[in-house]
Amino acid sequence: MRKWLPLLTICIGTLMLLVDVTIVNVALPDMAVSLRTNFSSLQWVVDSYALVLAAFLLGIGSIADRLGHRSAYVVGLSLFALASAACGFAGNSTVLVAARAVQGLGGAAMFATTFALLNRSYTGRDRGTAYGIWGAVSGAAAAIGPIAGGLLTEHLSWRWIFFVNLPFAITAIVLCFLVLAESERHRSPLDLSGIATFTIFAAALTFGLIRANEHGWGAGLVLASFALSIVMLVAFIVAETRSDHPMLDLGLLRSGAFTGALIAGFVLSAAAFAYLTYTSIWLQSVRGMSPVQAGLATLPLAVASFVTSASIGRLMHGNRNWLAVGLGIGLTGAGGLLVAWQLSGASASWTALLPGLVVTGVGVGLAAPTLSSTAMSAVAPQRGGMAAGAVNTARQLGFALGIAALGTVFAARIKSVLVAHDMPHASGASAAVAGGQARAVLSHVPADAQAAADHLVHLAAVDGLRLTALVAGVLGVVGGVVAGLLIRPRRSAPASTPAYDEQDERLAPAEGAVS
Repeated sequence: MRKWLPLLTICIGTLMLLVDVTIVNVALPDMAVSLRTNFSSLQWVVDSYALVLAAFLLGIGSIADRLGHRSAYVVGLSLFALASAACGFAGNSTVLVAARAVQGLGGAAMFATTFALLNRSYTGRDRGTAYGIWGAVSGAAAAIGPIAGGLLTEHLSWRWIFFVNLPFAITAIVLCFLVLAESERHRSPLDLSGIATFTIFAAALTFGLIRANEHGWGAGLVLASFALSIVMLVAFIVAETRSDHPMLDLGLLRSGAFTGALIAGFVLSAAAFAYLTYTSIWLQSVRGMSPVQAGLATLPLAVASFVTSASIGRLMHGNRNWLAVGLGIGLTGAGGLLVAWQLSGASASWTALLPGLVVTGVGVGLAAPTLSSTAMSAVAPQRGGMAAGAVNTARQLGFALGIAALGTVFAARIKSVLVAHDMPHASGASAAVAGGQARAVLSHVPADAQAAADHLVHLAAVDGLRLTALVAGVLGVVGGVVAGLLIRPRRSAPASTPAYDEQDERLAPAEGAVS
């Protein structure tokens, strides 16, 4: 039993950091009321965590090689715990967003060291078992997040979705010193310019997308943010080209399979998960469901994903991985299109989501387990860790940018519907509805106009959600086709090489690449 304690230690951190990607979704309406915040701030509560996690994942992986993987993991757990406490005690949205960003930094330190810690702790058959269990835990996080968030928010407070991390983090820290061995420290130079330019690029792009919702696409600050993101992207490319020890070797992009895996990772999160944030707002604020009910409403996606991955996902490795990834991403898009088709009219209920969520879940179950292994098998063995980290970065960046972009679509559509129906103070009302405060809007409507206003709010919210699902669906279908074609083996190309562990170049099982 003791030999599995390192796995337990690693899985605790993985579960916390992945659950915290989605656990806040069902708590957003309660946060909006408690903190008296606006829609833009709500987006940043979700986005600051995912953005920092994505932007620093590759760079912190390089730092961890210098500090030692166990030390970096302990630092990540400690940051995550302290930031969770700060989130729980936050008295306003600014403090909450800042604390969530620090949480993301801790999560990146944990995520970046996961593979190295597993590889150092296990060999042979035990390594395959450890990777399989770790993959199952990673997949379970999708189901646990909304349900745990709903239970804690409904029966205690939204603040407890952060406080609950503390005992788990402390337990994991103690176990780290008892059961994990420190790794050899490498002295390769850090790619500071790569870390800085990529982080600024991602932050500026996300900031611009969120601010565009509030101030319009032509606003000076929005245009400046987009311009800065373009400049930083170019600077990142130049920095990586000139660096002797790049954070991301751009030469890897010459591999169609690697590029396809990056596209698939980005689209998977953007198409399958990003619009669920606004689904939760609609279910609770407009439809009047409790946080637990809203969490359970999205459970079919997680169940379908788990069943698919467990039953046929493991059969889709090797030369069939292009089919698993391409078809899987395409199905996430088909699920979004199905949700958009089913949602119709002010009377639409949560049952309209079910068919689309199931189809999306099947797609996630096909694509997710093979993404990192696809990228790792497309590059040289010594670049396997970099490839896996790049895919995980693409996934988190897809979620962060998806939240920002689809949030703009959601809010803009609500506003257009309210304006078209001549609702008084439509601009302010639309921002409130999009931000989870539909009840507050209706409370200011005269009694004789309550029924009409309620109908209009329901209609606008459904239309907003339908458009976000439609955009996500188109992105998923197109992304699935592009990724599948890029990953598909060429007739003249040799069979895919197995994914090797970057740490000791021994064969690592494909299951270990579950993102």
